[in-house]
Amino acid sequence: MVDGQKTPGLIGYVAPLSATPGGTLEFKVSSQGNRPVAARGLRLICCDPNPAGPGVKTEAADFGLAESYPASEQQAHLGSCAFGQISDLSDFASARIGLMVQPTLFSERAQTVFSLQNAGGTAGVATIVRGGMLFLQQLGTGRVFDVGLGMAQDRWSRLEVTFEFDGFSVVVSEGRPGGDQSKRASFSDVTSAVLVGADHICFAAVWRGHPEQTFNGALENPAVRARRPESSAWDVIAGWNFGGDAREVWVEDETRRGRRLSLINMPMRAVRSSAWSGRNQDWKQAPQDYAAIRFHSDDLSDCAWETTIRMDVPEGVRSGVYGLEIDNGASKDTIPFYVTPGERTKRQRIVFLAPTFTYMAYANFARGNFAGDLAERGAGWNAYPHNPDEVGAYGYSTYSRHPDGTGVTLSSRLRPIMTMRPNYLVYFDANGSGMRHFPADSHLTDWLEEKGFSFDVITDEDLDRDGLAALSPYDVVLTGTHPEYHTRRTMEALIAYREAGGNLMYLGGNGFYWKIGRNDDMPHLIEVRRAEGGMRVWASQPGEYYHQLDGDYGGLWRRNGIPPQAVAGVGFTAEGGFEGSYYVRTAASYAEYLAFLFDGISSDERIGDFGLSGGGAAGFEIDQAATDLGTPEFATIVAFSEGHGPSFHTTFEELLLPGVFDGAPRAHGGISANIVYGKSDTGGGLFAVGSITFCGSLSHNNYDNNVSRLLENCLRRFLADG
Repeated sequence: MVDGQKTPGLIGYVAPLSATPGGTLEFKVSSQGNRPVAARGLRLICCDPNPAGPGVKTEAADFGLAESYPASEQQAHLGSCAFGQISDLSDFASARIGLMVQPTLFSERAQTVFSLQNAGGTAGVATIVRGGMLFLQQLGTGRVFDVGLGMAQDRWSRLEVTFEFDGFSVVVSEGRPGGDQSKRASFSDVTSAVLVGADHICFAAVWRGHPEQTFNGALENPAVRARRPESSAWDVIAGWNFGGDAREVWVEDETRRGRRLSLINMPMRAVRSSAWSGRNQDWKQAPQDYAAIRFHSDDLSDCAWETTIRMDVPEGVRSGVYGLEIDNGASKDTIPFYVTPGERTKRQRIVFLAPTFTYMAYANFARGNFAGDLAERGAGWNAYPHNPDEVGAYGYSTYSRHPDGTGVTLSSRLRPIMTMRPNYLVYFDANGSGMRHFPADSHLTDWLEEKGFSFDVITDEDLDRDGLAALSPYDVVLTGTHPEYHTRRTMEALIAYREAGGNLMYLGGNGFYWKIGRNDDMPHLIEVRRAEGGMRVWASQPGEYYHQLDGDYGGLWRRNGIPPQAVAGVGFTAEGGFEGSYYVRTAASYAEYLAFLFDGISSDERIGDFGLSGGGAAGFEIDQAATDLGTPEFATIVAFSEGHGPSFHTTFEELLLPGVFDGAPRAHGGISANIVYGKSDTGGGLFAVGSITFCGSLSHNNYDNNVSRLLENCLRRFLADG
């Protein structure tokens, strides 16, 4: 149980998310009561538990698993900190630590600013803040001393704590030291004797093998000074520049090169420090303005669980979407993973690009909508039972806020991701299933299976690593329903693939929208800085638009030189409730060279006025073509949606003022999704549907419907052109 919330009886994660035949996957499992687990491999075909749909479909997959595995109950320890070794303070008569502090959340819970401690946190002393007041906590004894001085929330203060042989003193100065607002308190209750054995320091927590009493706020450029017996000189024995290279997971001690603080659970770097004036915006150009690290009590970059099941992917296993089903007798879980083609794998002609970066961006998004109808529906449909509204043990998404109200910028796959589970429901959808992301993308893979299309699978992470080489073996690349988050390497690879003659089928909406940061040394993390514009649940602070993971400018791809239209022909233009409408054909779609697209579809019928996602193929988040933003000249709008309800609104970046559009007039603009098709002079093909809910319509009427027919007609033509 964490913070009064539920804890699943069985849950886990896999590292990495994908492997080729011959590769290895490690499953890290927490089993309540240390119950052993049985495991079996499944190929995941359809992950929709809606009884009105095609139903959940899986196939057994042989991965050479044992009958049972010993397992233990493992905990996730939230909260970031900086921990490392310093000189043993036992050798000094006096010690003083000074740093700038900006608390961002006050509560009655103890939050550690810093602890001078031994390696295990059983001895030493911690300076904590509780309810806005400072206290000194003697580790190992539980004794707490009220300093009687307060700190201001959301403001920078200089904190200096000194330990002498006859007592300790604390000085708090608002802003820079030396001003008229310095406050001082001295006590004889605790002396420097409390520092005997203290040879480590931890910022923002007490370290006891994991962070405890974690802090919410920013700390800047701390230093430790000490004085030896019989000496009046204070020597700097440790000091750290928190404005160093934000791409690192450590901070070097400037007094002894090679001695470092380790950053646990990856706090937020590349943030404004007390010196920031607004004159500089890039932390790389002005590190003195960004000499701070921001810590949060719910940061989580790596659960660091022990491996429960180590699985070698056998040679000959087909590429696809899989799951490891685990069972401890009291609970079950299915942990998704991907098998990607190996060097000796015969490639299929079609590849599905799994949008795993988007899955990570939304990982464990607590929407506050689970109680009531959605929970009851989930139980009735035997859907995935756990929801971040009730389970907060494994961190949240980049759509969430930290306890101090700041946006979550980092997301990790080295933790259980409840939202990336088969049969996970997001909304109580009166007209459908209410699924998004991983399970919603199974509407497409299920359709491919039903129609007899063989396909491979690669992930965003594979594409970011391998670039164009990951796509070039294929005649057709299919996206998922919502490939929203991308790196420059993935965007450029998709464009290069299409320009080299490949066929791209973008089968979702609001794709290629946000730029993310990544670091090859930390492939499990993605970063989002929500800069300037866009449809945002929170906004990055001014001056904090550059990523810490790679140093690049963040925000919308539209503001970073590659609008979505330049990749897929259409880009995000409007959103509304989780509801769907339909498409109608354009006059241009009746051109003779486009007749094959609508073969079997009558000229006057509505396309997609049905479906398992909001009840229609065009809905929720929708995209349009825009030549001024990069829609290729060879692309033709063949259909557009209509009939959207009053919940739909134009996206902010499309507007200069309410009702005043930023860009050229569009033939099929307004609140409307566009379907585009085209072939370039190089032979590259483009098909985009401009709607998140499109694939939810594919299985209607036993897969015999105009949405299914339209997609099949296009896919078969691209394969014929191969």
